[in-house]
Amino acid sequence: MTATPPSDPSDRGSPNPATFHDHFSGHAAEYARFRPHYPASLFADLAALCPHRDAAWDCGTGNGQAAVALAEYFKRVFATDASAQQIGQAILNPRVSYRVANERHSGLDNDSIDLVTVAQALHWFDTAAFFAEVQRVLRPGGVIAVWCYGLHRLGEPFDAVLHHFYAETVGADWPPERVLVEQGYRTIPFPFEELPPPVAAMEQELSLDGLLNYLSTWSAVKRYEKRVGFSPLNVLEKKLLPLWGDRHQPRPAVWPISVRVGRKVPQG
Repeated sequence: MTATPPSDPSDRGSPNPATFHDHFSGHAAEYARFRPHYPASLFADLAALCPHRDAAWDCGTGNGQAAVALAEYFKRVFATDASAQQIGQAILNPRVSYRVANERHSGLDNDSIDLVTVAQALHWFDTAAFFAEVQRVLRPGGVIAVWCYGLHRLGEPFDAVLHHFYAETVGADWPPERVLVEQGYRTIPFPFEELPPPVAAMEQELSLDGLLNYLSTWSAVKRYEKRVGFSPLNVLEKKLLPLWGDRHQPRPAVWPISVRVGRKVPQG
């Protein structure tokens, strides 16, 4: 069966504003520009688990970073996000079809998808409804992979300063769903035949300005700014600059990735 998204935005794939946790539409361009990139090995390992590579669905795609990586391995990739602003910043690729849709209603055909992925977005989802949708669209033997990453590491003395910023300065401004990321998604019921996950981490060199730009995309930073009226990054910059030295000096940052992988379980 061919996977075909509906063409009418009023179809079942349209997001429900009442249940859409939108923390990123207001800075979609920053998110697209400053977020780190997932390692190519992660997508190669996931593709290797799939009996077929005709179609993949990347749900909560954001700017399409994971979707474009999947296009290296799958003939067609359907990428959905509930934020029209995020889709507007998406990376174009001839194999990727973007659409505004939420996790509950993909608009995809039954038994039409070989791999479903969710990158750093599952904690915003109605997981029970999403997993039911995954069961519907996955082919027999199809695979689902969900992953998240938490606080990055730069090494001392930077890590202590950044942990205090994360937990204390903006700690109260993290949405409650953030705890699921801190738990590596391990506490979320996962109704699939669980498979050993690939080991993965993101690595990127950051200048001080690059680090601050990345931190500016955190939902907690945006909530702090809205609540207090100024950015907490100004104070953080003053703390980091004497430790950093030349602000243009790149330093290696590492984000460990927590991955859960499962295969569709026959129903009934």
